[in-house]
Amino acid sequence: MEDNTFFLDQTPLEWAEQACQSLMNTYEPIMLPPKKRWHYHQGVFLCGMIDVWKATQDDTYYEYVKEYVDGLVDDNGNVYFARDELDAIQAGQLLFPIYNQTKEAKYAIAAKKLRQLINTINRTSEGGFWHKDKYPYQMWLDGLYMAGPFLLMYGEAFNEPELVDTVLHQEELMRTHTKDDTTGLYFHGWDERGETPWTEEGRYHAPEIWGRALGWYGMALTMIVERLPENHPKIGVLQGVIQKLVKNIVKFQDEETGLWYQIVPKGKEADNWLETSCTSLFVLTILRAVNDGYVDNSYAEYALKGYKGIINHKVSVNKDGVLSLKGICIGTSIGTYDYYVNRETSVNDLHGVGTFVLASVQLHDYLMNVEETN
Repeated sequence: MEDNTFFLDQTPLEWAEQACQSLMNTYEPIMLPPKKRWHYHQGVFLCGMIDVWKATQDDTYYEYVKEYVDGLVDDNGNVYFARDELDAIQAGQLLFPIYNQTKEAKYAIAAKKLRQLINTINRTSEGGFWHKDKYPYQMWLDGLYMAGPFLLMYGEAFNEPELVDTVLHQEELMRTHTKDDTTGLYFHGWDERGETPWTEEGRYHAPEIWGRALGWYGMALTMIVERLPENHPKIGVLQGVIQKLVKNIVKFQDEETGLWYQIVPKGKEADNWLETSCTSLFVLTILRAVNDGYVDNSYAEYALKGYKGIINHKVSVNKDGVLSLKGICIGTSIGTYDYYVNRETSVNDLHGVGTFVLASVQLHDYLMNVEETN
């Protein structure tokens, strides 16, 4: 294997730090867009920053995350969040490292409030969480990442082992109802009642395989398996799901750039385009699968190619060292092909910077493992 330690004169961890610092120097924590809001946009970026803090032991990153959380969680553990959607839960992942550091009760209280959302959120007839109330009877792949890892973290921290079964049930419903037998990938979501404009007679799943949703699912799946109790009876099944997912994802990587498309399996369509956040998520998912032994080391080459593709085609750095990441799809619902390919893109959207940072740290871990092995 060629020397992949450096990518355009920086290591992956250095790229992660530069991405974090570029936004830290642009926004006060509470002003990260959408400003003054407890939201998964900030949550995914700041989860990446927590990973950077752990990798570097530089407390500047931890303090930035803590300032965001403290701007929205008061001394009594009150936190204002949307109580009718799974998206509100994701940022709760930030509470656990801060609680572990401080042992302050307010973070545990805030976590409990988020955990209680699943007691009241609406569900399908099979017990699947609606993604949001405004999307009745719909489950989205995105939701597994928005709620699953947090619930497992909460169950470990506060002795609710039954939350494992709750999360696994959600995953199984998503996998069952969105599987595309042709590609082995998963559609964006499905509508239990088939009453949305994108459903058809006898086909209630979303019509397209959208990159970022599939990436959320892949990342969440790896996080869930890592947190299952040892010898859990479903570990083998889920490891197999990850293995098949990775083997199918790499089939659709763009040969020239190493990136993946907005609509993953339709790269030959002239109006389809290469998207940044899904590429980062696929890089991360592949590397987690390699690091955890679900697929062999040869698959790391696809991740390395994808990461280099981001650096070569999506990253620019100005004279002041500020990193800009382009080609990031803005927030997206479920729709038809035209809807997805006509979505706007944004520079330094937190979907993209956050997933890029997470992928960078995962690549750093992979390279450290290779170095130790050699």
